Amino acid sequence: MTKYTMVVDLDRCQGCRACMEACKIENNTTEGVFWMYVFRLEEGEYPNTQQTYLPRPCQHCDNAPCVKVCPVGARYKREDGLVLTDFDRCIGCRYCELACPYGVNYFNWGKPEKQHYGEWDDPDLQAVTGGANPPWSNPDLARPHGDEQRMVAGGGHHKGVMEKCTFCVHLVERGELPACVVTCPVQALRFGNTDDPETPVSRFIREHGHFRLLDELGTEPRVVYVGGQPPSDEVHEIELVHAGVER
Repeated sequence: MTKYTMVVDLDRCQGCRACMEACKIENNTTEGVFWMYVFRLEEGEYPNTQQTYLPRPCQHCDNAPCVKVCPVGARYKREDGLVLTDFDRCIGCRYCELACPYGVNYFNWGKPEKQHYGEWDDPDLQAVTGGANPPWSNPDLARPHGDEQRMVAGGGHHKGVMEKCTFCVHLVERGELPACVVTCPVQALRFGNTDDPETPVSRFIREHGHFRLLDELGTEPRVVYVGGQPPSDEVHEIELVHAGVER
C-alpha cells in the first residue's frame, strides 16, 4: 500500500518562498490564500538573534481532527495518506477550520472569478498583459479523484466551501510530484511513499533526526521535518496569528 509523506529539510530551506508561488500557480488560489506558507522566524534577543524558516503545508494527519468534526463527511482521509475535501458535500460550516491546530484551512467567501488578483478589465492593465488573464480554475481538479471517485475542493474554488493544500492530488495521481517539491531550488522538500522502507524518502527520514509539528497532540502528521529543532510554543503562537487562527 502507498502512504505518501512530505519531508521538509530545514537545514536546506532558505526562505525564498518559491514553494508558495508554485502552489498558487498550480492550484490557482485567490488573493491572500496560501496553502503552502513559509514562516520567517526569529528567536533570541538582539543582537544575539537567529533567523530560521519553516515551510508549513497541510500536515495531512493520520488522526486528523478536521475529518472527525466534519458533520457531512466532506473532509475525508484516503488510504494513501491524503486528507481532502469533497466540495459536493461541504456545507461551509468551517468546523474543520476550528479543529485544525495548524491553521491550514481557508474558506472561499466569493466566486473565484470575482476574487482573483487585479482588475483585469482595466484598460491600462490590458494594454500591458495583452488581454491575458491568469486562470482561476484548474481543469485537472474539475474531475473525480481516487478510488472513491470523489470531487476535491481545490483548483475549482467553489464559493462557500473550505479549501486547503491537497498535496497536488491531481499531479500525484499521475505519478508526478507536488508543485512545491518540484519548484524548490535547493531540494528542501521531498515527497514519496513511506509505506515501503526502501524508498528514497523512507531512507532519508531513517538516516536523519526528525520531528513533526505539534506531535504531542496525537494528530500523527504526514509531514516530517529534518534538521533544526521543533519550534517553541511561542513560535507556534506566531504561526497561528499569521494563519488567522485564534486560540
